[in-house]
Amino acid sequence: MTPPSPTQHGNASVEDRAAAIERALDARGWEPADFVEEQGRQIDEQWLPANGARVVARAWTDPAFRQRLLSNGRAAVAELGLVMPPHHRHLVVLENTSTVHNVICCTLCSCTAFTIIGIPPDWYKDLEYRARVVRQSRTVLKEMGLTLPPETEIRVWDTTADTRYIVLPEQPPDTLGWPLERLAELVTRDGMIGVARL
Repeated sequence: MTPPSPTQHGNASVEDRAAAIERALDARGWEPADFVEEQGRQIDEQWLPANGARVVARAWTDPAFRQRLLSNGRAAVAELGLVMPPHHRHLVVLENTSTVHNVICCTLCSCTAFTIIGIPPDWYKDLEYRARVVRQSRTVLKEMGLTLPPETEIRVWDTTADTRYIVLPEQPPDTLGWPLERLAELVTRDGMIGVARL
């Protein structure tokens, strides 16, 4: 008897599985190649950490906007022309302070507010990060280069099906009075995830 091929057990490579799905969609006239091309264009041209950097810089310089952002993140980013997918029903903005440090993760997969902070980095998708940051947040942050004082409270936020998070980092005190564009240049994706301070 001939042993079953790996594909019969579902062990085909990711590339083979993607190609099989594309063939099935093509057979139904759904044109997946166009969709993939459009998604790639959005990733490269629209879903960038610079979007979130603009949001953070505006919050640092405009107290009224900051309050709206903390009250209803989704509505506030829309003021800046930033769009979130319909299934991202809520954008919760987590404000870091001198005593509280927020960090985000997605324990089930790798969800983020990608249209605001960009596509998640590889380490964010890693099972070790996703599992350990919840249980050993201080250790994981230290391993990533962020050592927080013992008295700093660390809060870890796990993305859900309809809720996305972004960390609002503390503004460095020596940047008060800087213009928006210069402030935005300071803001990093890691800072908006909460694994770095600015």
